[in-house]
Amino acid sequence: MLFGVVNYSVVSKIVPLFSVPYKIQEKSTIRFIRVMSSIHNNRSTDNAYTSDDDPIPLLTPYKMGDFHLSHRIVLAPLTRNRSYNNVPQPHAALYYSQRATKGGLLIAEATGVSDTAQGYPDTPGIWTKEHVEAWKPIVDAVHQKGGIFFLQIWHVGRVSTYDFQPNGEAPISATDKGITPGLDGVEWSPPRRLRKDEIPAIINDFRLAARNAIEAGFDGVEIHGANGYLIEQFLKDQVNDRTDEYGGSLENRCRFALEIVEAVTNEIGSNRVGIRLSPYTDFMESIDSNPDALGLYMANALNKFNILYLHMIEPRLEGADDETPHRLLPTRKAFKNTFIAASGYNRSKGNRAIAENYADLVAFGRLFLANPDLPRRFELDAPLNKYDRNTFYSSDPIVGYTDYPFLEEA
Repeated sequence: MLFGVVNYSVVSKIVPLFSVPYKIQEKSTIRFIRVMSSIHNNRSTDNAYTSDDDPIPLLTPYKMGDFHLSHRIVLAPLTRNRSYNNVPQPHAALYYSQRATKGGLLIAEATGVSDTAQGYPDTPGIWTKEHVEAWKPIVDAVHQKGGIFFLQIWHVGRVSTYDFQPNGEAPISATDKGITPGLDGVEWSPPRRLRKDEIPAIINDFRLAARNAIEAGFDGVEIHGANGYLIEQFLKDQVNDRTDEYGGSLENRCRFALEIVEAVTNEIGSNRVGIRLSPYTDFMESIDSNPDALGLYMANALNKFNILYLHMIEPRLEGADDETPHRLLPTRKAFKNTFIAASGYNRSKGNRAIAENYADLVAFGRLFLANPDLPRRFELDAPLNKYDRNTFYSSDPIVGYTDYPFLEEA
């Protein structure tokens, strides 16, 4: 049954691949071996998780710090461009509450920490009192459904133009190297390299944004350290060309991110802080020559702050549904708290990630966007609505936003 309670015991010898033993009901051990055999033989295993006796891995409960999750399906943070003039709007309350379940984790869309953090039209902010007040009814709507709600906080850095910056100034970054003009159809403006003495103010913007998020009622924040934005511009060696203590060595390139983590955890508590990283992506020409080392270093460094979770973007998986991801495994093993995997997952791949202890939780983006009742559909293995890419980033408050049908309406 959905969100049922599972009694676990440890079967440590069955899964030598992982340092953390896979937990499973004793009576399901034979079933588990059959599942692993199916994976090994490259056959579909979705029906292996749907018997009356065995729980569907994605729908098993999980304790994330002080939060009791009823299932492992997470709404990934998704930019939707419907916060007019950077102010969250009432239609967002319906959008997020549609996707809320009792004990389900939602991560709100990337939200700017300051007026220099913007790079796209109508993305929300959290740096003014008006923003805080606008978020409150949205958070309340999710909490009324029993959901757990985190806010992703970001700064886009060089992924911007003069038009989005106060007084038409240059975007700020770790570097003065710009994104290739015309990439993704945008004439990106050349950035200005942050001086060392300016960096503490940016870190403080993240701290204040986290405090504002808690004031707005959010249960915590996710620091956006992925997808080519400001933090990742410091992290990755093909962007960061600094010669001070924020550039050069891996330790130096990670310093900015870790100082933000320290400031945010000191402000709101480590039990309310997560971070998203994407060492393997090349989004906005943000590339690292050794992503394995970058991910592993950050996982170990983050352990010192005891943050709640690490959210990693998987290198895109191509091929059969039965292909098992593996690239994030060293980072997953190194990080001691909750590990969330994202990117390209569907029901069967998500179930395998949980069953094999590759991840504690799995974040779904486009599938959750188009299926507000995704946990219910996964429970029933029901057909999914198809998402419409044309409406991902439109400004319409209904179409492609709150009008995707629930299962009983389809």
